[in-house]
Amino acid sequence: MSVEVIAVGGYEEVGKNMSAVKVGEDVIIFDMGINLDRIHVHEDTVIDRMHSLDLIERGVIPDDTLMKEVDGKVRAIVFSHGHLDHIGAVAKLAHRYEAPLIGTPYTLGLVEQQIKGEKKFKVTNPRQVLNPGEKCQISPDITLEFVRTTHSIPQTVTPVLHTSEGIIVYAMDFKFDDHQMISPPPDYQRLRELGRQGVLALIVETTRMTDNKEEKTYSEKIARVALRDIMKQPMREKNGLIVTTFSSHIERIQAICNIAQESEREILLLGRSMERFGSIAEKMGLLKLPDNAHVYGSPKAVNRALARVEDKRENFIIVATGHQGEPDALLPRIASGKTQFNIQPDDNVVVSAPIIPNPLNVANRSFMERRLKGSGARIYTNAHVSGHAGPEDHRDFIRMLSPQHIIPAHGHLEMISKYTELAEEEGYKLGNDIHILRNGQAQVFNGGI
Repeated sequence: MSVEVIAVGGYEEVGKNMSAVKVGEDVIIFDMGINLDRIHVHEDTVIDRMHSLDLIERGVIPDDTLMKEVDGKVRAIVFSHGHLDHIGAVAKLAHRYEAPLIGTPYTLGLVEQQIKGEKKFKVTNPRQVLNPGEKCQISPDITLEFVRTTHSIPQTVTPVLHTSEGIIVYAMDFKFDDHQMISPPPDYQRLRELGRQGVLALIVETTRMTDNKEEKTYSEKIARVALRDIMKQPMREKNGLIVTTFSSHIERIQAICNIAQESEREILLLGRSMERFGSIAEKMGLLKLPDNAHVYGSPKAVNRALARVEDKRENFIIVATGHQGEPDALLPRIASGKTQFNIQPDDNVVVSAPIIPNPLNVANRSFMERRLKGSGARIYTNAHVSGHAGPEDHRDFIRMLSPQHIIPAHGHLEMISKYTELAEEEGYKLGNDIHILRNGQAQVFNGGI
């Protein structure tokens, strides 16, 4: 019996992740994500009202039409975590398959939000919760396991397929972080056990392979210390204080709230995505907001909150969306003078997020920062650590799993090339046991470890 890995999306870009693994006649799909860059390029893109074929043509969602040529039955659609580049296309694609949607509770909560907002298609696939550390039987020949890992969103897992032909590990996305407040450390012992059992193939992200700033990715503990040091003095001043970060980064938002709680300022978490990710996390007990913290997502509620801050800015801390400078997000709108709150000289802005490297983000962020500085704001941009594994983390991962074959993904060609160089240092060889795929291509393994 052969094992086939089908690269549907995310194999020549960062985002739009979707893979399929075919074992005999059974097919498992991993992730259904969007490419956020393509949405920014096509400014008239309104996902929830558009047909999937139009979105495929624009490069926003994976081109899964190739799945019609796959001779097999889709048994499950499995989500590794809740970022939009992994779940954002679920409402456009899942209805085509008679298969359950499987994820951790928080991930499925976010999947459910995507489905509820859909205007074009009706998604009736059964939902199946699988917690980190648990297994479920997908078919007589396939067992799915969720191995606990860490990332920049809660309840991220490394899905593992146990088959008669060997183990398939789908590692997108992850970091090795032993010091998060919300998520326990990765299950290193289980990863090593899988390596001893025999991993046929590792499908792995390459997102940080071209980032030479660090060889290993630092823990969130470092970001907490940096945020505390940066926010300490501004919280004592009578000036405005705005912190912006990824709205899905619940760990970071919890840290910001914990630090802010040490002052007497009221905490306002503002923005649609802040409400979307935060409300589910709070309901599930993942995010524990202080009594003086409030979340507002609708434009009217955000405007009312900002009007309060404008008059007594020394009494509030704003936690806002818009760290990439996206024109419609809250912080860029504040910088442009389009809200009830206006930047004044010596107001403080803490940007707890890097620039996601593409020309549009670089331009938007630069424009936003120039406007903030032009209004007299002080900007702090060094309160961040990555949610993705660094090169030496990848080396550790390869040594834990000792896979027979490696398929690098979730990156453009330079990232994948850098990963290939690292894997070759570990004894692998391109074209022999390292396989570089483009979207729409497949790799067949004979298994039998």
